[in-house]
Amino acid sequence: MKNQPLPERLRPTALEDVLGQDHLLAPGRPLHTAVQTGRPHSMILWGPPGVGKTSIARLLANAFDCEFQAISAVFAGVKEIRAAVALAQQLRDQSERPTILFIDEIHRFNKSQQDGLLPHVESGLLTFIGATTENPSFEVNSALLSRARVYVLKALESESQQALLKRALQKDYPGLQIEPDAAAALCELADGDGRRLLNSLEQTAEAAVQQDKSIIDIDLVQALAGSSTRRFDKGGDAFYDQISALHKSVRGSDPDAALYWFCRMLDGGTDPRYLARRIVRMAWEDIGLADPRAMQLCNDAAATYERLGSPEGELALAQAVIYLAVAAKSNAGYAAFNAARKYVSQDQSRPVPMHLRNAPTKLMKTLGHGKGYRYAHAEADAYAAGEQYLPDGMPPPGWYQPVDRGLEIKIREKLERLGQRDAQTQPRKSP
Repeated sequence: MKNQPLPERLRPTALEDVLGQDHLLAPGRPLHTAVQTGRPHSMILWGPPGVGKTSIARLLANAFDCEFQAISAVFAGVKEIRAAVALAQQLRDQSERPTILFIDEIHRFNKSQQDGLLPHVESGLLTFIGATTENPSFEVNSALLSRARVYVLKALESESQQALLKRALQKDYPGLQIEPDAAAALCELADGDGRRLLNSLEQTAEAAVQQDKSIIDIDLVQALAGSSTRRFDKGGDAFYDQISALHKSVRGSDPDAALYWFCRMLDGGTDPRYLARRIVRMAWEDIGLADPRAMQLCNDAAATYERLGSPEGELALAQAVIYLAVAAKSNAGYAAFNAARKYVSQDQSRPVPMHLRNAPTKLMKTLGHGKGYRYAHAEADAYAAGEQYLPDGMPPPGWYQPVDRGLEIKIREKLERLGQRDAQTQPRKSP
């Protein structure tokens, strides 16, 4: 039906038609195996927008021959849950037909609304499928989370997006062709979102038809994409370019530029919660231990926004941005963490030295666990000079190198003093 949006017309009719989620749907993978066994189970589909969460839920209901009920947590509440439960009970009583209840944006439900699902999921009356773009670990109650498996969906990669474009053109616009650079531009603008890709294609294809064009070229894509982007951010810049500019302005200690990009993103409709998460990240990555107050202030700003909402809570986020921009900068902790992670991923599994091992049982003590350990609090300045804490045979890596800014000046001075004491003390010998 041409009066339906293109994403709805192109909604897959079989699980094998879903693109970009082979890690879940290919033979031998979890959801394919579940369908083969014929046993539905409650699950949460977690992934970015436009990757097929709703389509997969519908197709699973068909595959399991279940009644499919769908509600949106944006508009629904306890009343709608009760109605769905009543219908599921009626269907089971009359025809023994099972029900899958799909709740889109499950993270929008509060605790009591999520709790309302528990007895019916537990009893088996409902098989629950939730969809969310937010981390279920933070947004879904642990009780409900424990009753559902979490499946992570991926943003559509270029190959899948290209296949989706080809499918759409063949089905709805068979007389149109698209140049490779135009297709690549549409995919780049979609940023892994299949729904956004198809909406952009539909807009571009309809314009091509009106202009009696048989080929969609890069000029047409850029002309339409420019106006579309301006409707989102009022300035024509890509979303991720703006967050990059905000982050780099903070890192560069320019509070005015940081405020400019922050306000540009708010003006463009960016979710302030996204900005809050990125602001907290900036505090840990670029300020670090040079000013530990930055992390707490950013967490407080995020909590303030959650309490006040928009527009009042945005002031707290703005002042957090200013603080980060003027704070002392250090990426020493960030660099040290990355270096340590890389080392561990490539190194052997070194055993814990005997003197550092825990010895809660008599047997462990007999085996030498904890023998010779020096309790730092019992020594001068609460420091066991010369003690060894790295695995035997591992040279000191020197990952953390405090900078000469903020609190890290004091940290560096302390580490240097402790290093001097270590140098004056006989090191522990490896067994």
